Amino acid sequence: MAAKDKLTAIKIKNAAPGLYGDGGGLYLHRTEDGGKWIYRFTFAGRRRDMGLGALSAVSLAQARKERDRWAAVRASGRDPIAVRTQEKNTAAAEAARSNPTLEDLVALVFDARKATLKDNGESGRWLSPIRVHILPTLGARPASSLAASDFVRALSPIWHSKPTVAVKAFARLRLVFRKARAIGHRVDPATIEAAREMLGDLHIKHQHIEATPWQDIPALFQRLHGDTSGRACLRFLILTAVRSDAARGARLSEIDGTVWTVPPERIKGTLRAAEAFRVPLSKAALEIVETARHLSNDRVDGLLFPGPLEGALSQNALINVLNDMHEAGRPHGFRTSFRTWVQDTASAPYEVAETALGHKIGGRVERSYARSDYLDQRAALMQRWADHVAGNCTMGRN
Repeated sequence: MAAKDKLTAIKIKNAAPGLYGDGGGLYLHRTEDGGKWIYRFTFAGRRRDMGLGALSAVSLAQARKERDRWAAVRASGRDPIAVRTQEKNTAAAEAARSNPTLEDLVALVFDARKATLKDNGESGRWLSPIRVHILPTLGARPASSLAASDFVRALSPIWHSKPTVAVKAFARLRLVFRKARAIGHRVDPATIEAAREMLGDLHIKHQHIEATPWQDIPALFQRLHGDTSGRACLRFLILTAVRSDAARGARLSEIDGTVWTVPPERIKGTLRAAEAFRVPLSKAALEIVETARHLSNDRVDGLLFPGPLEGALSQNALINVLNDMHEAGRPHGFRTSFRTWVQDTASAPYEVAETALGHKIGGRVERSYARSDYLDQRAALMQRWADHVAGNCTMGRN
């Protein structure tokens, strides 16, 4: 067996550039400005050189220890270089788990939360503010390394120019940091709070959605008559005063007699908070349903208002119909038209009108006792609204 431990500290210090063997496969490759340690071995019939570190960082004793470690690996029938690569990959993966990047952390929290979001979060609305405005600059960095100033730089461009989006991005970042801290990651939610203070106050001017005056709704309803899905859906929206998501996804299977039950996944809010909502249908609304049933041709999905390809109509499809008609009012504005009509005509008590819009009345304790959804009263109210909308299409302003 070849001798080992041939080198000494003095030999190394005085060595000219060249390759010097210590025995057992350990070599020092000496250079003018330093050198490096090499473990040379044969595996599967091939000679291989494995770097063990620079001379300035690894002492002779440490190099010998590493040589002996990898020699034992080779003796067990494994390739030392392949084993070391695997160990590095495992360590990197463990480091990523214990100190993930911001992008990984956002994905982790989103995966835990998406079951409570509509369409399992597929619409992208929850992630969008972070994905568009935060991750491009900060996503690849370890979340624990980010300071408040980093988030200030990322949010500053939209803090005043797009305040609504900025607030959503901030709120979701705060949730990500709180959830991550709760499950043991090395992040501090106070970092996000500090960034909020540094960014300063926001002045958000809320823009109301354009609503057609209720006095003009009968004329608009008349103009919407036609055989397209978009026009039928808009008439249905006017008559029911529901949100667009609810109407566009309406299915024949959801209608039982004169009552349409909108499932939780199309009700505003998280799935945890949303509840199925019963909508009483007026005679005019039922006529639209019957026409849709006749035109459905036994569609498998049972959609009342199918889109031009597959699935339901898009929100833009409804907006395009109104734009083509040069109508300023928006689909969501029909709810305002209905609510203002109720106020101006005293057509129903506050509780009934608000419930008709799907709004929750009172606090949690109060709602736990007052559980009525005023279905009968709402049915009478919606019929009066339908009589105004469809029964007198020439009505002008009062």
